[in-house]
Amino acid sequence: MHLKIKQPSTVHTDIVGAVGFNVWGELFSAADDHNIHKWNAIGEPEGKVCGLDSYYTDLHWYPVSSKKAQGGGTDVFAVSCTDGTFKIMSRTGRLEKSVDAHRGACISLRWSFDGTALATTGEDGQLKVWSRNGMLRTTVAQCDTPIYSVVWGADSDHLCYCTGSNIVICSIQSSSQQTAWKAHDGVVLKVDWSPINHMLVSGGEDCRYKVWDNFGRLLYQSSPLEYSVTAVSWCPSGDLFAAGSFDSLQLCDRMGWAYSKSHLKTGSLMAVCWTPDGTQIAAAGGNGSVVFGQVVDVAMEDGRVRVNLEDDHKILVQDILSETTDELDFRDKVIKICLGYDHLIVATATQCHIYSTSNWSTPHIFDLKDIVTLVLQCERHFLIMDNAMGIQLYTYEGRQICNPKMTGLRTELLNQQMISLSTDTVAVLDQGAAQGGGSLVRFFDAAQGRPVGEPMTHSLEIKAISLSQTGSINNRQLVFIDQNRDLYVMLVVKRSIAKLASMVDSARWHDITGMLAAIVDQKLTVWYYPNEVYVDKELLNKTKYVKVETDFGKAAEISLFTGSKCIIRRSDGVPVTVATSPYPLMLYEMVAREQWDKATRLCRFIKDPTMWASLAAMAMDAKDLNTAEYAFAAIDEVDKLRFVLKVKQIPTEEGRNAELALYRHRPEEAEGILIQAGLIYRAIKMNIKMFNWERAMDLAQQYNQHVETVLMYRKRYLDASRSESEMNPRFKELFEQVGPLNEGEIRQRIQDEKIQESQRPGAKRYI
Repeated sequence: MHLKIKQPSTVHTDIVGAVGFNVWGELFSAADDHNIHKWNAIGEPEGKVCGLDSYYTDLHWYPVSSKKAQGGGTDVFAVSCTDGTFKIMSRTGRLEKSVDAHRGACISLRWSFDGTALATTGEDGQLKVWSRNGMLRTTVAQCDTPIYSVVWGADSDHLCYCTGSNIVICSIQSSSQQTAWKAHDGVVLKVDWSPINHMLVSGGEDCRYKVWDNFGRLLYQSSPLEYSVTAVSWCPSGDLFAAGSFDSLQLCDRMGWAYSKSHLKTGSLMAVCWTPDGTQIAAAGGNGSVVFGQVVDVAMEDGRVRVNLEDDHKILVQDILSETTDELDFRDKVIKICLGYDHLIVATATQCHIYSTSNWSTPHIFDLKDIVTLVLQCERHFLIMDNAMGIQLYTYEGRQICNPKMTGLRTELLNQQMISLSTDTVAVLDQGAAQGGGSLVRFFDAAQGRPVGEPMTHSLEIKAISLSQTGSINNRQLVFIDQNRDLYVMLVVKRSIAKLASMVDSARWHDITGMLAAIVDQKLTVWYYPNEVYVDKELLNKTKYVKVETDFGKAAEISLFTGSKCIIRRSDGVPVTVATSPYPLMLYEMVAREQWDKATRLCRFIKDPTMWASLAAMAMDAKDLNTAEYAFAAIDEVDKLRFVLKVKQIPTEEGRNAELALYRHRPEEAEGILIQAGLIYRAIKMNIKMFNWERAMDLAQQYNQHVETVLMYRKRYLDASRSESEMNPRFKELFEQVGPLNEGEIRQRIQDEKIQESQRPGAKRYI
């Protein structure tokens, strides 16, 4: 990935101090020649917008999420000037408002994300917040040194600014709630705060740029550059940022390492900004030039096909197996590409192209209403998101399936870590929406777009979510990583949550099986059958494979998990292909076809305890007790083996299903199976085994049978626990009513029940 630089002819005669893209892709540049010029989307000058008797220091457009929302007083931008004023101007260059804001120069300004407030900073060391109409609301900070840069947080309640060598995050509601730290050895010249990943990037006179989290913890610092870092800016998607210095512009990953460095002839870059679609960048040069950069050489692969964005209108496709190459040309600029599940999705500025990897000549095409900000795929359909229509699901033939709606959805603050798609479910993360600052995950039906159940609430902020890709909706699982880097897994339908691991940097489901891979404590960990977390965590640990000899460093990310390989991008940006065992794939295929004998022979051939444990878990889930017996015996799980042998002795299928439901920690389901089948004694005995005496007696009295049986077992329990007398009033009264118990008659009654059960129609021992 790199920037394709275009440096058009200079139209300004002095330093360009600020640049800014609007929602239409037009660039406005303000310079010390007192003029503001407009440039079109391909980097060509379109003439002078206006001229004012002021020197400009910053420019920022009013935040509008989409072209559809443009208008009604929102088609404006604000500029700060060295005379201490800021000016609100229309797109045509008409001056709407001029406000005296600071003593000395007004250095920096930013609109809040909701558009209700404007923050300004000045040489007087003051940080002020103004209303949309230019009325002063509050003075947030008063510093001893000038404040060179300010940026809003995603909640439009917090501000981040730099003064001297420090960076400060504060709330506009309370001056006491602030975080401050020394960021650079010299003066901090620029800071930017991503609303998507909540990370900060700063540049200073110490010739470094640094990446921070929102608690002030250093995540990355660059090696010293030749000159001061004068401009930094996050891409709208939060995946990239740009850092500008004297005659150079670097494109960097969100973790700090550089994709490319472009050498320019611009002097110091005074400002850097991105287009709303995140595909193009513009920089303001100290020699009066304006530079445009297009993000190209974006590569993707799915194991068989590799695609590369060669130019903003051309994609190169390489089939790795057949060693063939195809070129795809497009009329409009390519905005997003996504490859997976034997299809390539290409979203341009006006159209969406759907290619099958087996046929590159005849794509399905449909028109788009706005710029696409995200594309996700699953086996049956894909998702696109824009700021006008929100989330939309389409088939691979280009037919729209649904358009899920959610109150308060801000698509401009969502990225691929916050939305997940499966064949039947869409999950959307709503950060900070829960009470106490936690997160909500909302679920939607992929067929009709309707909400599925109540949102899932987590007490901490969730960083990333992912839905499993195989199985039915009853087995659909969601994994999420919270701010403590804990990994949780949850059944979407039953909402049962279990913790899988700690110190997790990234997690990803396998594309065609139920395996889950994660970077745990900087090592690759693969759970062959994570469903077992709801049943037996001890057995789950035996289904886990850890690649001990690997160490990927901090903040590594799994970018692909397919077949028997993982592609992991290390913290320094190097992609590493890691081989995983091919045998779990074969095991999943055999289990899907119910070829249990073949699966058993495979495990005997491999002699791997991890495979035996996975087979045992799968067999118990599929109720294949013979296979489970072999597997438990192979891994020396004696207690589980004896349980399986006992279940096989039960004569009725309902009785066996109830015991297996009990094994999966579902006593209510087990009791329901027995009662529905008329096996009242077995339901009573099950509750007695769990020492659930009240429920056992409820069933005995409700069906008017085996009251004496419950009392007999209760008496045995009291004798074994050496209790002097019955303390439960209900049982004390029943003991008095029934009188002395005849254990011989009770045992005979139990024996009759067992004989009667074995003689039921269809009753037979498990074979």
